Amino acid sequence: MAILDATGARGWLRSSAFASVPVTTGLIILGLLVGSSLLSPWIAPYDPRRATGGINEHPSWTHLFGTTGQGQDVFSQFLFGGLNTLWVAFAIAILTTVLALLVALASAYFRGWVDDLLALLANVFLVVPGLPLVVVLAAFLPPGPLTIILVLTLTGWAFGARLFRSQAISLREREFISAAEDAGESRWRIVFVELLPNMWSVVAAYFVNQVIFAITAQASLEFLGLGDGGRVTWGTMLFWAQNTSALIRGAWWTFVAPGMAIALTAFSLALINNAIDELGNPRLKADRLMARAGYPRKTASLMTPVKRK
Repeated sequence: MAILDATGARGWLRSSAFASVPVTTGLIILGLLVGSSLLSPWIAPYDPRRATGGINEHPSWTHLFGTTGQGQDVFSQFLFGGLNTLWVAFAIAILTTVLALLVALASAYFRGWVDDLLALLANVFLVVPGLPLVVVLAAFLPPGPLTIILVLTLTGWAFGARLFRSQAISLREREFISAAEDAGESRWRIVFVELLPNMWSVVAAYFVNQVIFAITAQASLEFLGLGDGGRVTWGTMLFWAQNTSALIRGAWWTFVAPGMAIALTAFSLALINNAIDELGNPRLKADRLMARAGYPRKTASLMTPVKRK
């Protein structure tokens, strides 16, 4: 395998989808949010659960984002809430992606009764209304991050399994899979060495979307009071702001901080996901290269490939 030197690596980065302004913006926003959350134990000025000021104080130099209806510092809650929200979201995204991928690969490669059984299981979870099921499960299980992870993982894997299964079935008919089978490679080696690496762009895009799903779903459950009200997260910040009638009292900052954090995280991940789609889709990549060369954006999509002899 050839190794790129520093000049070649910089040239690839400049020509890749990750060099675009929107994606760079997304990476910067996400990096700031994740970095500040990880550093929250050291940079947060106050304990997020203790009253350190007056009730619903306006933003000031003492309390940058103001205080809550209980006198807690909103900026400290914003930092610690990001830490508690993001690790749960990434855990849910990892678990749902891995579960969907295992089901899809087993279903697509082994086929027969295995495919029928796993496809039936995925269809059942797709048919069952997601939101009512999530609310019911979260209401009967003890509140906490593990419950949220369990509930959202249980209800969030089925669509990915269908998506990955379609991609795997398409790859299963390719010549390199037949060649691997003729060469005597084991089934598991074919699945994890031949099939899986060719699905990386679909898997990566799905993982990013699952992070967005996990953040918004987690915040929704906590806003409805189905989370642990004693934990500081972006969702519980919204829950306590609603409970103390912050909007009616004019304390808009208690809603704006967690709401903007959730929106900016989802926005940054959506920008990054566009780059992943482009890297995995040759037509989108060709469109960008042709546009850079001065041709209309859709020129590459209308061209017919010609094979040289």
